[in-house]
Amino acid sequence: MIRASVIVFPGSNCDRDIKVAIERISGFPVKMVWHGDASVPASDFIVLPGGFSYGDYLRCGAMAAHSPIMRDVIAKAKAGTPVLGVCNGFQVLCEAGLLPGVLMRNRSLKFICRDVHLRVDNDQSYFTRAYRKGQVIRVPIAHAEGNYFADDETLDRLEGEGRIVLRYSDEDGDASNAANPNGSQRNIAGISDATGRIVGMMPHPERLYENALGGTDGRRVFESAVVNFAEAMG
Repeated sequence: MIRASVIVFPGSNCDRDIKVAIERISGFPVKMVWHGDASVPASDFIVLPGGFSYGDYLRCGAMAAHSPIMRDVIAKAKAGTPVLGVCNGFQVLCEAGLLPGVLMRNRSLKFICRDVHLRVDNDQSYFTRAYRKGQVIRVPIAHAEGNYFADDETLDRLEGEGRIVLRYSDEDGDASNAANPNGSQRNIAGISDATGRIVGMMPHPERLYENALGGTDGRRVFESAVVNFAEAMG
């Protein structure tokens, strides 16, 4: 039985979407964990969902990163529990120091909600191994602060260590400026930590995981976690 936990912050609005996606794909129930709790139940992976945690006051994810539950999320992540942060969850991971960089306002200074194409640049992370490297997928975005920024040294390190897992691209996989919806440096849509177990991504895979939603390209994010779990269990 795979045990997944979804953290719920005040202002989360994609927590139930993530829960349903994981349950339908894995076949097992998901624990919903409140931001004010002191600990996360024993979990095979943890998800920080999209939304507007704490109303996006200060900076996106900044207050959530200091919520009571995050102390245990950080401890479990450092101890090896895989963690996925989607959209606001990606912002929280950066603010909590589990991933480098920061998510800034879109270069258009407008909220963007539409499907984009992504190129899978790392198919070895915990949440992307069910894809193949170079594969182009279509996944929705919905954010006003998805513009990934880091200094050149950090960006070069991410490149050199293969930690850029997803890039905005066109349908042919060209990560051009025209295919970049928010101004994100080097077209970054998702990154991982050095172990590949902590992944942050701005696009919403839970919004496109079955045909009834218009496509299944996001499904393999969650299937990747299920495959990893199954292999670990032998």
